[in-house]
Amino acid sequence: MNKRRVGSNKEEEAIKIFKENGYEILEKNFRGKRGEIDFIAKKNNTIIFIEVKYRSNKNYGYGEESVNKRKQDRIYRTAQEYIQKNELEKFDFRFDVVAINKNEYNWIMDSFWG
Repeated sequence: MNKRRVGSNKEEEAIKIFKENGYEILEKNFRGKRGEIDFIAKKNNTIIFIEVKYRSNKNYGYGEESVNKRKQDRIYRTAQEYIQKNELEKFDFRFDVVAINKNEYNWIMDSFWG
């Protein structure tokens, strides 16, 4: 199985967790001019931009460690584009990271801000 397929499968697993917790999935793999957001969800009056990181082992650290400042900036700028494109300025926003380290899930709500 190639890395892209594994990553896609892990994103689907994360989406399932969000759905089970009452979130509506608005979009998967949103691509903007500045980057990509793995998926975007909504619950109540909050739009959530989610980055999923998978690590099969700890040789390169934990998945959550790979969402560095540069990656956060790209996600934030891409989220701004999504908000403007869809006229969502009236909503609250948050950025979550779902780190999957082997078979352990770490859902970090409100993990960073722009």
